[in-house]
Amino acid sequence: MAERSLRGTNLSALSMETDENVVLSERRITRYTCASGHVSELPFSVEADVPPIWECRCGQEAKLVDGPEPEEKTVKAARTHWDMLLERRSVAELEELLQERLTLLRASRGEKVSA
Repeated sequence: MAERSLRGTNLSALSMETDENVVLSERRITRYTCASGHVSELPFSVEADVPPIWECRCGQEAKLVDGPEPEEKTVKAARTHWDMLLERRSVAELEELLQERLTLLRASRGEKVSA
């Protein structure tokens, strides 16, 4: 019986609540502009922290009009494999290790090993 009563209703998209007696928070319109000249006007609650940067519809960063300048993010230099290797071993140790591995490789191939 319960299965039949739910048939035909879309429970995931419909809400049984109404908007009666709902008080929305006070809002303000903020404006953002991007380098292409697009202007975006977005409503924010008066109590919300307004971000200094917003993504424009064109994909660029849009800055808040009459807002503070956004803080520049410090970009950390990418560490390469070589940099990480040098943190663990010195160049002299690496040269010694290379010679050991070359000797083993030549021995496995049956080549003459010269010391």
